[in-house]
Amino acid sequence: MTDRTDPAGELDARYSGPGAQATPWQQARRALEAAGVYWLSTVRPDGRPHVTPLIAVWRDRALHFCTGPEERKARNLAHNPHCTLTTGGNDLDKGLDVVVEGRAEPVTDEAVLARLADDFADKYGEVWRFEVREGGFAHENGTALVFRVDPVTAFGFGRGEVASQTRWRFPSPA
Repeated sequence: MTDRTDPAGELDARYSGPGAQATPWQQARRALEAAGVYWLSTVRPDGRPHVTPLIAVWRDRALHFCTGPEERKARNLAHNPHCTLTTGGNDLDKGLDVVVEGRAEPVTDEAVLARLADDFADKYGEVWRFEVREGGFAHENGTALVFRVDPVTAFGFGRGEVASQTRWRFPSPA
């Protein structure tokens, strides 16, 4: 379903095959909704990059993930909330890789956290069922922080018969 606020894709012909067309945002959004593993890129306080795999869910036009407060990614985000989430496949000749750039903002509202906890369990199974407590997701080792990343810019790298590179730009979140 197309949302009237969905961004139009801009094809970058320099990195696209002859006859390529911009990938519709709806296709990229479906890839984000369906993906099982995402890669989070953050920056350490000393400027070095950090990349780690994690699970995430798409809700309310944003990606959401959780992490322990002492984990490297959480400490990096406390210093600099700008990050990139990436998902895709390893097939050279098919698929769509999607890269989302934005700011990781903490989610602490218990009603929102409860909906997200249901989303994680629905997507990943009951082993990923979280209890909402203390402004985060409680589990046997403590409470995980939950973050929301609203896309600022996203890129789609289509592979197959005709390769394509699409960019989407988003309005600032309200």
